[in-house]
Order: sequence, then structure tokens, then C-alpha cells
Amino acid sequence: MDDIVLMALIATLGTWFVTALGAATVVFFKSPNPKALNLMLGFASGVMIAASFWSLLQPAIERAESASHLPAYFVATSGFLFGALFMWGSDKIVTFAQRRVSNSPQSENTRFGRIMMLILSITLHNIPEGLAVGVAFGALQNGAYSTEELMGAITIAIGIGFQNFPEGAAVSVPLRREGFSRKKSFLYGQASGMVEPIAGVIGAWLVVYVETVLPYALAFAAGAMILVAVHELIPECQKNQEAHPYFATMGIVSGFAVMMLLDVMLG
Repeated sequence: MDDIVLMALIATLGTWFVTALGAATVVFFKSPNPKALNLMLGFASGVMIAASFWSLLQPAIERAESASHLPAYFVATSGFLFGALFMWGSDKIVTFAQRRVSNSPQSENTRFGRIMMLILSITLHNIPEGLAVGVAFGALQNGAYSTEELMGAITIAIGIGFQNFPEGAAVSVPLRREGFSRKKSFLYGQASGMVEPIAGVIGAWLVVYVETVLPYALAFAAGAMILVAVHELIPECQKNQEAHPYFATMGIVSGFAVMMLLDVMLG
């Protein structure tokens, strides 16, 4: 069981590392290539949408049917909605705090407050993403997991890692534009991903040691991932697409197809 938690820790340390790579772009570039970021965000959203079903919701339904005293549809739906509501609530809290800062008198502290709100927003989004990775690895707890289940957990970590790269840049680049040094911009940018290993270990530990939580946790992670993909990633990757209107869309389709191919091929 401890091996499963360790695997979740290693995977989420990897996603944190990708956040740090994204933040490190501020050292080499004033701003990342918009087309590359849009493609990466699109690909990540496609992976996350596909993983939400094949690697999270479908296993949640199967495990609820075999182990839960409640109907599988209730377990999957309630967990999914709670995950989405958790993300919605965290976003509302950040938005409220941002408005309070924006309405304050202009000052150096206000500028710093806006920067902190940006970091907090990205950090809050990283919590359910870390939980999703932890839960996916925690589902391997029986020790006799299949190649499909292992690849599902790994691809979730890869998909989240892909979308963490632009998130790291989304923090460090504005900081650099505000006059922070490259070193400080990088440190703040990578810090937004530090919660993922913590959340990943918590998610894996809960699933491993509180087995009845597993179907709900899988569905929760799916709801959180769908909300992030649909509300954050897809609109962001579709910005400034007048010259190449289908560029990011092909990234979404490609990400979904790759995840679907892996799950079906290994199934």
C-alpha cells in the first residue's frame, strides 16, 4: 500500500517539475510562443476530458456497482458534481478576493496583492489536479492492477503535467512584466505547483486506507478535471485564434484521441 502512495508522490512531483519548467521560460524568453501554448493547452484539455471518463468515471461506476450499498449512478453523479462544485467554490473565493484588491486604492501593496491573487488562483486549481493524480494511483491499491489501469494513472499525470507548463508560465511571465527579477519570477511561478504532491499523497492515502471513498474520489476528480478543462483551458487556448482558428481545436481533438487510443488499446 505504501508503494502506491509513493507512486502518487513521484507522479505529482513530476507534475510540479513541469510547472517549474513552465515558470523557467521567464529566464529565456520575455513571453512564451502563443501558438505553442495554445496547442499545449488544447492537447491537455483533450487528455483531461478523455481521462475523466475512461480513467476516472468508468472505474468509479464499476467499483460502486461491486462495492457500494448505494446505486452506482448516485455515487458517480454526486461525486462528479461535488468535484465540480469544489472547483467552482474555490474560483469564486479567488475572484472575490481579486475584486477586493482591485477596488483598493492604487499602491505598491495593491500591485503585490494582485500578484498574490494570481498565484493563489493557480495554486487552488492545482489542488484537485493533485488529488486526481493521487486518486488514480490509489485505485491501484489491490496490487494486481492491470496495464490499462496503470497506464490510465500515468496518462492522467502526463495530461496534468502538460497543462501545468503554461500555468507555470502564466505566473512567472506577468511577474517579470511587473518588474520582478527573473529569479523571483521563477520561484513564485514554480511555487504554485507545490500543492500538487501534497494533494496527491492525501488523495492516494485516502483511497488506499479508506476503501469506501474510492468511487466517490474517482468521480470527484473527474468533476474537478472537467470543470478546469471546460471553464479554464478550452477558453484560454481559443484566444487570439483569428489567423489559425482550428489550431488549438486540433490540439483538443489530438489529446482526446491519444488518451482514448491508450485506454482502448490497453483495455
